[in-house]
Amino acid sequence: MLRISWTAKKTNDTVLEEAHTTRLLISKIRKRQATFFGHVMRRERLENLVTTGMLEGKRSRGKQREKLIEGLTDWLKAGKSLEAIEATKDRKKWRTMIANAVKQGT
Repeated sequence: MLRISWTAKKTNDTVLEEAHTTRLLISKIRKRQATFFGHVMRRERLENLVTTGMLEGKRSRGKQREKLIEGLTDWLKAGKSLEAIEATKDRKKWRTMIANAVKQGT
């Protein structure tokens, strides 16, 4: 489309600037994760316990994986994970939080 040779020494950022576009994949993934998380949290079932990590039992050895809720609270800038969980109860508030995070483009 831009007729840039594959042998040209151009960075991805310069190519994106020439195309007058930005990277959207990460924000789309985060938005879908957030909408799925809101859906799961509004339902009071086993999925709710699994995503919040409130199951009984031992933790596995080694470095612990980042939980879905921790990544979403960082992206949404919600402060604590408890605030994000409470925000999911109100569907309108949750959608505005997601829309604001998408607008910021983080």
